[in-house]
Amino acid sequence: MDETREIIAYEIYPPDDMPILPSSVLRPWMEATQNRFAYRCLPLAMANQAGWIVTCPASFSARWDGSPQPSGVTIVFDVAPPDKRITPLFGHGTLTFHIPYLMRTPKGVNLWVKGPANLIKDGVQALEGMVETDWTAASFTMNWKLTRAGHIVRFERGEPICFMTPYPRGFLESFEAVGKPLQEDETLHQQYRHWSKERDAFQARIAAGEPEAVKRGWQKDYFQGRDPGRERFEQHQTKIQLCPFHSK
Repeated sequence: MDETREIIAYEIYPPDDMPILPSSVLRPWMEATQNRFAYRCLPLAMANQAGWIVTCPASFSARWDGSPQPSGVTIVFDVAPPDKRITPLFGHGTLTFHIPYLMRTPKGVNLWVKGPANLIKDGVQALEGMVETDWTAASFTMNWKLTRAGHIVRFERGEPICFMTPYPRGFLESFEAVGKPLQEDETLHQQYRHWSKERDAFQARIAAGEPEAVKRGWQKDYFQGRDPGRERFEQHQTKIQLCPFHSK
């Protein structure tokens, strides 16, 4: 196992109602799918857990009139007084959440700051940023862009509004991007054809109402870390268990 590295959240001011928590696998829209089938997509479930969240400190409604001025966004809080950590600071239909932490990551590691993975909100889009948190003494804000003038968007106290994932600086640039016909790798080509044939055959059995296939419901090969007819990949991962932030 790799040596444990440290990510630190320095409290700029008391982070009342804005804790940092490991992100949950759960998503409301995934819960609402028939038999919760959305969780069968392991890549979705893994992405849901791949970071820490900061939660919303207050319940409120927001509406944008379409203008570029900060005053074009109206925020109505459920409970007075207004939370000054939530403002239309930058205009152009953006909502700004002031994060009460100064984050510090190990040398050479950025922090990818974005909206919670696979969390869908109608009428608003989380903006993303890559912050060099290994050296800067500047804090950052989390921003959401309202996308439809006149549409009312709700945020609830306790819902995740910020998602933070450490990311090695220069990692993307370290790759040489190469395109090749699949047939150039004969073994991989045969493995793909076998997987594709098995998938098509299973879908055909489902469509025909074959009892065993219908009862099974879905192919679990990838979830179990294997391709059809092959051994399980030893390093296969089905969950991410992040360390909760704690005092030291």
